[in-house]
Amino acid sequence: MIQVPCTGRVDIIHLLNALEDGADGVYVAGCLEGECHFSTGNIKARKKVAYVKKVLEEIGMEPERVAMYNLSSAQGQRFAEIANEMVDQIKAIGPSPVKGARARQTSDAIN
Repeated sequence: MIQVPCTGRVDIIHLLNALEDGADGVYVAGCLEGECHFSTGNIKARKKVAYVKKVLEEIGMEPERVAMYNLSSAQGQRFAEIANEMVDQIKAIGPSPVKGARARQTSDAIN
């Protein structure tokens, strides 16, 4: 988990790097729509997540590996539910194909 002052600070490269580093999925949890402390940060984050989904689709990966959720800081239980839902969704999709590619690269480098 990475905390930022505003989801608007999450960059496309952060999401892609997480997936490239072998994460099976990534989600961004931001303020409720219209309630961003920094005005439009959560809207910017939603656009970045949508862009990453499009990139994933273009390269043949499941766009469902990345998601954006909006909730208030008082919704701790909902945050936990979202985490569990995301885990279930990623389990259904399966492990990231990047993991297998990285393992093959490492194996090839050793041999």
